Amino acid sequence: MKKMTVLVALAMGLQGVGASAESLRIDNATVMTMGSMGTLQNTGILIEDGEITAIGTDLSSDADRVLDAGGAIITPAMFAGATTTGLVEVNAVRESVDSSVSETPLGKLHVEFDIRRAYSPLTSLHSITRTEGFGYSLLAATGGQYSIAGVGSLVDFNGGFDSFSGSDTVFIDVDGYSSRKVGGSRAAHWMLLDGAMADLKGRASEQEYLTLAGRNVLKRLKSDGIFVFSANRAADIKQVIEFATEHDISAVIVGAREAWMMAQELADSDIAVMVNGLDNLPADFDSLGSRLDNAALLSNAGVTVMFTSDETHNARKIRQGAGTAVAYGMDYDLALQAMTITPAKVFGGRNRALAVGNSADLVVWSGDPLEVTSYATRVVIEGEVMSMENRQSKLLQRYLPEDAGMGRAYINR
Repeated sequence: MKKMTVLVALAMGLQGVGASAESLRIDNATVMTMGSMGTLQNTGILIEDGEITAIGTDLSSDADRVLDAGGAIITPAMFAGATTTGLVEVNAVRESVDSSVSETPLGKLHVEFDIRRAYSPLTSLHSITRTEGFGYSLLAATGGQYSIAGVGSLVDFNGGFDSFSGSDTVFIDVDGYSSRKVGGSRAAHWMLLDGAMADLKGRASEQEYLTLAGRNVLKRLKSDGIFVFSANRAADIKQVIEFATEHDISAVIVGAREAWMMAQELADSDIAVMVNGLDNLPADFDSLGSRLDNAALLSNAGVTVMFTSDETHNARKIRQGAGTAVAYGMDYDLALQAMTITPAKVFGGRNRALAVGNSADLVVWSGDPLEVTSYATRVVIEGEVMSMENRQSKLLQRYLPEDAGMGRAYINR
């Protein structure tokens, strides 16, 4: 009861903070820095002008707000996986879905389709996902008419329109389900992708596989970008490894349900994976080898592991997946890094560890952040304490009964 009282007091004390220019000091916290300082007990964090300016015990610096965390755990803000947050509001309403192209006028691989041009930070999913402890995600193009779905990048949940960071990232489907886009055989994916790479080798005019604009984009991506392949079957993962090696590109595999079968090859090729820690049953013939210790087997083999989910509207399940991975053998610290700082490293973002000089992106938790019953009591993004109000909390207040008789929404006022 005492711990719950402290957490409620902390939330209430932070309620009025709304601008990063206001300094904030949080004392008496368990700070899991995810950096060289490790985990610090009874520690304070000083935030000024959006950055962490001090971490330590007995901080004496004055601040506009001083709050006692009561021993609560603080971590860097978490990664929400590869999502369409900001691109989708309601899946069933076509005009609110901008995550893919179903029809294009030209039968070519449109690498130049940049999903960021449709991004909006004002969708209800932002506040919902943020209040669950997530501070950033990989904005992903999905599906579409061709193998190459489009280009995205990391995006911060800071409420701004210009919130992108990190390397340009192209999303490519090479799984069995998407083979229908290329005539019915997944082998055609590689024929088209090899053809697209061939278009980069000094040809002076527009070729079969790419538009002129697409060729320029692909040339830039090959040099400085990241190629994210959607693949689950071990045989498809093997093809990704060979393609990445042949064309000397930086690759990441999302899905990767059977990646444990190729763990050593992935480690040797320095190819990271994004997995759903809750995948344990086959969803199709591409994922017959699904198992709950997939992340543990990969991580123990030296593969860089990150977590994602199949559901943008339920990003909170990613924490549960990471916790499940730990229960099935993954190192706890590596799992928490996979949820916080590792994705930023992989995708070229800023250092997200809690350290002096870094942006103040952090979450105060009610308990262990990988425990499914824990929840975020407060989220700070770029030094700004974010509102914990969202559409769901508003609906709760609207329909929460004031008595056993009738919900508030139905009471005349």
